[in-house]
Amino acid sequence: MRRFLRPGHDPVRERLKRDLFQFNKTVEHGFPHQPSALGYSPFLRLMAIGTRSGAIKLYGAPGVEFMGLHEENNTVMQIHFIPDQCRLVTLLDDNSLHLWSLKQHGGTSELREEHRFTLKGPPGSPPSATQVTAVLPHSSREVLYLGTESGNIFVVELPSFRVLEDRTITPEAVLQRIPEDNCNRRSCELVEALQEHPKNPDQILIGYSRGLIVLWDLQNNKATHHFLGSQQLENLYWQRDGSKFISCHYDGSYSQWPVSSDNSQSEPLENTVPYGPFPCKAISKIYWQTTKNGLPYIIFQGGMPRASYGDRHSISVIHGSQQTAFDFTSRVIDFFIIFSSDPAAEFDDPSALVVLAEEELVVIDLKSAGWPAVHPPYLASLHCSAITCSHHVSNIPLKLWERIISAGSKQNIHYSSMPWPIDGGTNIAPDPPQRDLLLTGHEDGTVRFWDASGVCLHLLYKLSTVRVFLTDADPNDNMNTLGEEEWPPLRKVGTFDPYSDDPRLGIQKIYLCKYSGYLAVAGTAGQVLVMELNDEDAEHVVDHAEADLLQDQEGYRWKGHEKLKTRDGPVRFEAGFQPFVLVQCQPPAVVTSLALHSEWKLVAFGTSHGFGLFDHQQKRLVFVKCTLHPSDQLALEGPLSRVKSLKKSLRQSFRRIRRSRVSSRKRRGGGGNASEVQEANAKFDQDVLQEMELAPVQRKIEARSAEDSFTGFVRTLYFADTFLRDSSRHCPSLWAGTNGGTVYAFCLRVPPAERRMDEPVRAEQAKEIQLMHRAPVVGILVLDGRSTPLPEPLEVAHDLSKSPDMQGSHQLLVVSEEQFKVFTLPKVSSKLKLKLTALEGCRVRKVTVANFGSCKTDDYSENDLAVLTNLGDIQIISLPFLKLQIRYPCIRKEDVSGIASCVFTKYGQGFYLISPSEFERFSLSTKWLVEPRCIVDMPEVTSNNHVHKPGTENTARKS
Repeated sequence: MRRFLRPGHDPVRERLKRDLFQFNKTVEHGFPHQPSALGYSPFLRLMAIGTRSGAIKLYGAPGVEFMGLHEENNTVMQIHFIPDQCRLVTLLDDNSLHLWSLKQHGGTSELREEHRFTLKGPPGSPPSATQVTAVLPHSSREVLYLGTESGNIFVVELPSFRVLEDRTITPEAVLQRIPEDNCNRRSCELVEALQEHPKNPDQILIGYSRGLIVLWDLQNNKATHHFLGSQQLENLYWQRDGSKFISCHYDGSYSQWPVSSDNSQSEPLENTVPYGPFPCKAISKIYWQTTKNGLPYIIFQGGMPRASYGDRHSISVIHGSQQTAFDFTSRVIDFFIIFSSDPAAEFDDPSALVVLAEEELVVIDLKSAGWPAVHPPYLASLHCSAITCSHHVSNIPLKLWERIISAGSKQNIHYSSMPWPIDGGTNIAPDPPQRDLLLTGHEDGTVRFWDASGVCLHLLYKLSTVRVFLTDADPNDNMNTLGEEEWPPLRKVGTFDPYSDDPRLGIQKIYLCKYSGYLAVAGTAGQVLVMELNDEDAEHVVDHAEADLLQDQEGYRWKGHEKLKTRDGPVRFEAGFQPFVLVQCQPPAVVTSLALHSEWKLVAFGTSHGFGLFDHQQKRLVFVKCTLHPSDQLALEGPLSRVKSLKKSLRQSFRRIRRSRVSSRKRRGGGGNASEVQEANAKFDQDVLQEMELAPVQRKIEARSAEDSFTGFVRTLYFADTFLRDSSRHCPSLWAGTNGGTVYAFCLRVPPAERRMDEPVRAEQAKEIQLMHRAPVVGILVLDGRSTPLPEPLEVAHDLSKSPDMQGSHQLLVVSEEQFKVFTLPKVSSKLKLKLTALEGCRVRKVTVANFGSCKTDDYSENDLAVLTNLGDIQIISLPFLKLQIRYPCIRKEDVSGIASCVFTKYGQGFYLISPSEFERFSLSTKWLVEPRCIVDMPEVTSNNHVHKPGTENTARKS
């Protein structure tokens, strides 16, 4: 009856759990997925980005971030800041308007939605009558002007969103003031742009799609000037003094128009097609910026020749004889210019061009020669090449941190040194307590090192493994090289490059030792590179070794991709991590597990065929172990093979269904059917069946067949100094867990330091454990005599951990997808187990040891297991007694890629991909919490509101 009893309620433990554990999603790192709108406030110096999922994100100085979400989850089409206020308006694709404000609460600022509103027409009117196409927040801060598809311009009061019907500007009213021979009713359809006069707030410029432009007097409710363009209008921009404005058009041209007091109709001063004379794409937005030296900056989007460059995403900058067309690898959503916002300033003097592309944010320094890009402190394009794996390292020593930054700074010499120009708000979050690294592996064979200590995920250094191999691309190619005679003068900018030269280059596993500076990375084609940090450029030969994982196996033939070809002779490497040895697995299958022991100078690697151990000091293979089962033909086909057997997959699926039905019928038959079960599963003894009996709240674990595919797939590798042969002598050991529920243990003999280069490392298999339910092994851990996990290599030598207790008996924890089991060492007898409790098919996907500190006292902390399941739940399980402490829902169970991408930190935080370009950061700890804490103070409002530049807002209709 004991197993039906539930443990009693322990109030002391419950109180302690509240001091230790707390789940929070804290911040989103990376670049917003599917951005759709951009806004900027020169008053607050804040930038806003809207997305197709209805999110709105505000950014200022590094660490200043705010996020809001529209309930409707509709696409954000336009964003406009209210002049001289901490407010902004968003327009969604359902034609609704939303007013947001930044308000202080509890010592920090928060972004809140205040009002929402949808413009409605008279009964029976078509939707186009009120479909908003242009928004102008007036400098009075009291009203919005809303241009529509019908040509009507509605005036809406702020903040109430009350329509002021008596102030509506109708097409009929506009046409009354324009000669009939110039226009007709259709000339006033679809308001494309609205701009306030920079010197006179009582006048606004109205641009209609068909080319008609009207200067409207708000006081007298009449048109004072009209301008008739011959091409479809795209956008308008006022010059700073209000004497001229610029219009840009669908045919790739732009025109300057004078505004004179004595003439109500004007002809353009100049009409320019910058990339003519052949047909060109539309110029969708333009800026004309004045400077002290008299030469203006003309900056516009589009305008490229249609036939040859119609597929390019470009923004051109013209300044005197200088002209560059910045070429982006993804579609340009919008852009703005940062220029002098001082009302007394005579000139614009632009300093930076900020471009929101579909996959990245690019900032160009317009003050420096050559117009270099500015390295962004946030909004990193994480997915510049698709992320294939992640690895987190906590508490990096200062010396290693500085060496990584030094290597990265040498890569960034082509970036501008100007300070980050979007610097509104104040970051009041405390300084991070430690230095943390997040390493991401990518499809193109690169590893990126990110500063994950605080709110801003900042790129420190990029490592490329491509130089070791022969590929189609020359690593010395410079995308930015521009021929002197090339026209248009295109220049590639940004880092987003989704195309990999060879999918075999993809990084699958990363392991960094923060104490020694050794780094191991493994890839898609069985390549394992061991690297060390070098502060200078170097040229050397990379040693090669092959590990044949199919030794002594006959009848197997690899059907997958070939291994990567390597370069002969010395290879030149940049300062940073430089490979000194390459281990090539044969067959060249994806490396599925990796472990590095920098004290013993050993690296272990596993694939779907087996695992091996390599001595990277002597550059010698120690041993390989084949784990293939005779039925594992699928393991020989490889992930890139197109010849996978559909018949075999279907056959195995039906076998599983059949076994499931048989076992369920036998369970319903009662205890008398035990002998039938034993006969049907002759390879399992009675002890197995007893082991699978569970308390009523636990799900029965169904034994898997050894014939299931990929049973030899090596899921985890682990080094430990423990008792493996007898209880009197401990020795180095290597443990490996497979997809078929097998655990292999090897005793290692590592020569002492003085004879390390003279004697070989020797290995001998000491144990082989077969879990009876044959579930994949996802984690292995050894606990010392104090039931504490063994420290990391070199951690004790650096006085960052206590020496492990070698007096008491050690324990082995094996985590499979379906249960946790503790064995005694060295006998490997079962001591304790926890079977996952879930009726919905719960499986362990990720597991790690995390240290949780109390938020009430610095004197108490404990090690627990953080576990992520296939249902997206996170469970915290105590060590060594395997008691479930708490469970949190974290990731949607349908989000398979998010679950697969999750990585835990050593101190109870985690990261997972919520989109290809964004990490969600979460915390399970009350003590370790990284979240934005910032404040936005209202700057002093100038007394001269007439100088507000509506040109910094995007008032164009978004298609």
